[in-house]
Amino acid sequence: MALDKNALRAKFRQIRDGFVQRLSDNDRSLAFSHMPGLLKAHLGPDTILAGYIAIGSEADPSRLLAQTHMSGCQIALPHVTSKAAPMRFLRWSPDEPLIGGPFGLMQPDTNAEQVQPDVILVPLVSFDDRLIRLGQGAGHYDRALSLLENSFTVGLAWSIQHSTALPDDPWDVPLDAVLTEKSWITL
Repeated sequence: MALDKNALRAKFRQIRDGFVQRLSDNDRSLAFSHMPGLLKAHLGPDTILAGYIAIGSEADPSRLLAQTHMSGCQIALPHVTSKAAPMRFLRWSPDEPLIGGPFGLMQPDTNAEQVQPDVILVPLVSFDDRLIRLGQGAGHYDRALSLLENSFTVGLAWSIQHSTALPDDPWDVPLDAVLTEKSWITL
């Protein structure tokens, strides 16, 4: 199973990289630039929205985070210290600096306040028809999401990251929705 997941990760990273490289500047600037109403329905004043800082060709939530921050939501980002340590969500504002972390992550300073997000934008390598997410492989999000069962989870992905079915393990936590540059997907 792990070998299958690793092969799928390599395949979908390559597909994603090629897709993003071929996007026009206009398409790239429009993607994930406006908060869709179906996501906005889960946000309100003082809602804590967790996002992430995109790496490489990942779908970039930065404009969505900025919009929600300007509308009164609180923002959090993941903070990771090692592969084995649990991921925490720390409060952050778009005007605050970030520090480098493991795996090329940019994250809030370790002294930022830990929070429990109401809505979480989740990066992924691929997703399937059951909204199972294939992540980077370290298990940080699956461990964190298993403890945050009342949080609404939204995978952020390019449409080409869709797979009809992905292998899954008992610890894989399905998403509540997926937002692509083309659509909002739920079960």
